[in-house]
Amino acid sequence: MLGLVAVYFLMLIGVSYLTGKSDDNQAFFLGNRQSPWFVVAFGMVGASLSGVTFISVPGWVEASQFSYMQVVLGYVVGYVVIIKVLLPLYYRMQLTSIYTYLDTRFGGVSYKTGSVFFLLSRIIGASFRLYLVAIVLQITVFDALGVSFFITVAVTIGLIWIYTFRSGIKTIIWTDTLQTTFMLGAVIVTVILIKKHMLPDTGLVEYIANSDHSQIFFFEDWKGANHFWKQFLSGVFITIVMTGLDQDMMQKNLSCRNLADAQKNMFWLSVTLVVVNLIFLSLGVLLYDFAEAQSIAFEKPDELFPAVAMSGQLGMIVVVLFVIGLIAAAYSSADSALTALTTSFCVDILGIERMEGVRGKQIRKFTHIGFSLVLFIVIVIFEKLNNDSVIKELFTVAGYTYGPILGLYAFGLFTKINVRDKWVPVVAVIAPVLSYVIKDHSEEWFGYAMSFEHLILNGLIMFIGLWILRINDANPEQQKRSVV
Repeated sequence: MLGLVAVYFLMLIGVSYLTGKSDDNQAFFLGNRQSPWFVVAFGMVGASLSGVTFISVPGWVEASQFSYMQVVLGYVVGYVVIIKVLLPLYYRMQLTSIYTYLDTRFGGVSYKTGSVFFLLSRIIGASFRLYLVAIVLQITVFDALGVSFFITVAVTIGLIWIYTFRSGIKTIIWTDTLQTTFMLGAVIVTVILIKKHMLPDTGLVEYIANSDHSQIFFFEDWKGANHFWKQFLSGVFITIVMTGLDQDMMQKNLSCRNLADAQKNMFWLSVTLVVVNLIFLSLGVLLYDFAEAQSIAFEKPDELFPAVAMSGQLGMIVVVLFVIGLIAAAYSSADSALTALTTSFCVDILGIERMEGVRGKQIRKFTHIGFSLVLFIVIVIFEKLNNDSVIKELFTVAGYTYGPILGLYAFGLFTKINVRDKWVPVVAVIAPVLSYVIKDHSEEWFGYAMSFEHLILNGLIMFIGLWILRINDANPEQQKRSVV
């Protein structure tokens, strides 16, 4: 198994070598704006899903049935907003970092605030995803070799650094395509083999549809966490902030040749994600039923897919494809996250675009190493703290860290009001704190269970706070900013 993992990473490094001949910052940050849109779209499927979806979505079926599809349908509307509103703005301004918009619209302090909240959000998100693959690799490969989790994480992040350190996004566009192929292949083959073992004479679609776990829509209890409108609207805003307002995901779109290509990329990505998530949930039904029939034990929902795959009862091919698929799923999002963190910090915090070529390249490389170390530390800490489904934890934390960014962009795009720039960080801290308090006490105070809509609440509080900071009599420079 270790040899198989080594061969897979040699493939990634080979792709990196072929695509990474250019070592300048423009290749690292934007791929010289020459990426084919269809390659970007296919690769972004893996980046959007990640190891979190690969493991947690099937395991979530027992507790939440197919209610996650309500969130996924909301994603589609979120992608429409990205296609029609955000992408035209980014391309019109020819941005490298999307947070440069905040500097133009509000000022330098707001710009730094948005960047810092992105850095925080992406560090946490990437750490969640990498933790998941590291813990499964630990169980399936490294425990038998007597290797500690500490070393597993170091090797995991070190391999990402090796194949991204030269050309960043230019390399990732192509490695993500390879990784998406392996991830989807693993899921589809697993579904086929479970059907062959359990349902030789039964239609797969009919079996899934008749399952007690396959209910998609929940309209009955509006106070419940899985009510349709709560999850649908959460999906809309999760997509807007975790894709449209996220440097990681938008950096790939900005590497396309033009706006039209970027919009085609996002359209086909949205369609594909609906189908793929439905397949993942269907896999969850099959995994639970197969585990029960074969008496395969597991403790937590996130352990369902690993337990079934590594049991060997579906054959060695599933063992192999599961390990490679999991690595592919996690790395397709983690590698771009490391590149996006490097880009945002260099451009937004250090102002690297104003530096001369050699010095700028050296700073970028040191920053890349620095964020590799940061991810390593956060993953080790998270391993000591996590006790829930990772996808639930990921969306919950994202609601707090992305909320201020949502409020900033909403206020900037839909009003012409200027604000007191220096006070924006204060509001950006107050908004998530208030939304946390309200979410934590929502059932006690209102008899209402909040799901992921605390993201919307957080953004709304940020929006109201910016309105309170408004400037009524703007000077000419501020008036210029208000119409961008």
